[in-house]
Amino acid sequence: MLQIFKKEFSGFLHSLIAYIVIGVFLVGVGLPVWVFPETSVLDSGYADLSVLFSLAPYVFMFLIPAITMRSFAEEKKMGTLEFLFTKPLTDWQIIFGKYFAAFVLMAISVLPTIVYYFSIRQLGDPAGNIDTPGVIGSYVGLILLGGIFCSIGIFASAISSNQIISFVMAALLCFMVYYGFDSLAQLSVFGSVALTVKQFGILYHYDSLAKGLIDSRDLVYFFSVAACMLLFTKTVLSSRSW
Repeated sequence: MLQIFKKEFSGFLHSLIAYIVIGVFLVGVGLPVWVFPETSVLDSGYADLSVLFSLAPYVFMFLIPAITMRSFAEEKKMGTLEFLFTKPLTDWQIIFGKYFAAFVLMAISVLPTIVYYFSIRQLGDPAGNIDTPGVIGSYVGLILLGGIFCSIGIFASAISSNQIISFVMAALLCFMVYYGFDSLAQLSVFGSVALTVKQFGILYHYDSLAKGLIDSRDLVYFFSVAACMLLFTKTVLSSRSW
């Protein structure tokens, strides 16, 4: 697994993907937090990072599929996937190697935003007047959300040899899992089971962590969904006919 991880991660670095992803993410969330007057924390008068954590998932919906779309799709297109499976590596080692390479890149892109927290903490009146437990919970939720998106992206890449199709499928699935169930729950047809429907989506658990209470049920949800998507990927690869 470590060999695959190193290969994938060095591929990100040498193709400038890592730098583009980090740059786009920081600009995508940094401008609304600091510059745009409608959302800027400097104009709102409140010392919080709610804008960052509300926008970051939508930025990830496009950035993470762009990272993962080449994972298996490019290997298929170049004809190197068959060679990869002839090496003394299990399917799980290959999957986890590619998954963790994307996950680490995602986590590194989030890391610089910690500076935002310390900056806003100092800007508070008095200094330090910020909901620190809520921020910590939101960061945990964002990293776990990114983990699910990475697993969805890996799955989408495994079922298609076209990177564009993989990207579109991953972005659509990420949106559906994040916001789709919440939207469905608002339909009157679900009535008394609306809350149950909401709990199938990421948004419900993401908002729960943002309150600063790290509930084991939310953690189980995030890990379970990511594990299921990776299991689907394993199933797809196990049924290969090349």
